[in-house]
Amino acid sequence: MILLNDLKLPPDFTKKDLVTAAAKKLGVKKSAVRNAELIKRSLDCRKKPRIEYVCSAALETDNESRFYSRKGVSAYKKNEYAVLPARSNYRPVVVGSGPAGLFAAYVLSLGGLEPLILERGDRVEVRKEKVARYFSLGILDPESNVQFGEGGAGTFSDGKLNTGIRDERIRFVLDSFYKFGADETVKYDARPHVGTDVLETVLKNIRKELLSLGAEFKFNSKLIGFESENGILKSVTYSEKGKTVTVPCTDCVLAIGHSAHDTLGMLLSSGITMTAMPAAVGVRIEHPQSMINLNNYGREALEKYSLPPADYRLSYNQPDYSVHTFCMCPGGEVVAASSDPDAVVTNGMSCSSRSGPNANSALIVSTAGDFAVTDPFSTLRFMRDIERRAFKAGGSNGCAPAQLVGDFLAGKKSSGALGVLPTYRPGVRFGAMEEVFPDAICSRLREAIKHFDKLIEGFALYDAVLTAPETRSSSPVRLIRSADLDSSVRGLYPCGEGAGYAGGIVSAAVDGMKCAERIISIHRSEDE
Repeated sequence: MILLNDLKLPPDFTKKDLVTAAAKKLGVKKSAVRNAELIKRSLDCRKKPRIEYVCSAALETDNESRFYSRKGVSAYKKNEYAVLPARSNYRPVVVGSGPAGLFAAYVLSLGGLEPLILERGDRVEVRKEKVARYFSLGILDPESNVQFGEGGAGTFSDGKLNTGIRDERIRFVLDSFYKFGADETVKYDARPHVGTDVLETVLKNIRKELLSLGAEFKFNSKLIGFESENGILKSVTYSEKGKTVTVPCTDCVLAIGHSAHDTLGMLLSSGITMTAMPAAVGVRIEHPQSMINLNNYGREALEKYSLPPADYRLSYNQPDYSVHTFCMCPGGEVVAASSDPDAVVTNGMSCSSRSGPNANSALIVSTAGDFAVTDPFSTLRFMRDIERRAFKAGGSNGCAPAQLVGDFLAGKKSSGALGVLPTYRPGVRFGAMEEVFPDAICSRLREAIKHFDKLIEGFALYDAVLTAPETRSSSPVRLIRSADLDSSVRGLYPCGEGAGYAGGIVSAAVDGMKCAERIISIHRSEDE
């Protein structure tokens, strides 16, 4: 097969259009193009009103090697991910069923090691009901919420599968999401997304697959300790429905997520080496999705084509700090994402259709140097203080503090919504962001919003809504690991976003795969 890059096609292109463009690029008849497959597509809006997809496609044709010298043409070989079998006296344990944990468990299962998966929260069906109760009534289950439960924090987000890393394992991750129920577009969109509504189906299918391969799930089961001898893991202990269970274990993947603060405390007190990460905190900003669409596509293109809800990615960099958008959710909503009863935390979420009236994104401020780092939990304390202040500012009932962008820029409190209605549930309480953040954070947000308004007309719209705080965009700590991926205790493998080694669903999944591959390699060596 050959790979063709830089194929330019209209927004409503069909498979027939793809074949025609490929034949034209190669200078052959359309009948000579066989088994054409879309590999990548990215919507280019830089030359409005001309909107087009820039695509890559793989195909078969005659005498393929004659085209390799041409610009944008190369040989193409499908990446087939394979796992060699291994054997162990003890089944590996995976702590956490977010993307890092699930893909670690998947690879271990493909290798025949039948992992035990511990998840402190509920399976996704029960978790979904508890999250809905929190959104509607403000009743929080600290063990099963937007942060904890099957699928991890990404379950109640946009299900974004774009990533900044480069790794051959990414293709396996995307293909797996498609295999387990995501739309085919996740295989080739430049910024693929699954949607919160579809993720439930995907997670059920992953669970079914893992069970068929011999894995075992233990929901409502939290890691509470481990034993080691001479720096080598010997067993792990977990609580399950009031009972304490200890299992012998020489390999444990710690995919605990970025909000398992109690587990981090246990690990620190047990001698696991970790360090504070730079803090990153901010707000969610909501605009009319129609305004973002108009800015991105222009009126002429919107009238001509059926285009997907537009997104954006912005950054404002200064010598001693930066502000950037994160987890932008077209047609989505701002959600209650706390795992603590005395805290308010926000996140963004979209369903697969992205059909809501509002666009929302996190505005994250880097805070390196804004407070003294004295121990591994310095950033965590800073973050938790903001979350508790937000709980109080929201009325101490689960509501979130909010402010109109116009009032925020003018330095005055807000009393209510205007044109943009906030989507956060169970509700918001309007006031001022100074009730939540230090002055330095607020001043940086103001500067960034004014700058972003030059890039997106209306970004500083008076009626746009800020909801606070966004504090869980990354882990507050990093668990130090060796070149062999284990921690200061051999056999304990810190993994994914919660351990400080990933920043999203795909990168976390890839990190989980790496840890699983390491475990398999050890047990293959023992076999040999």
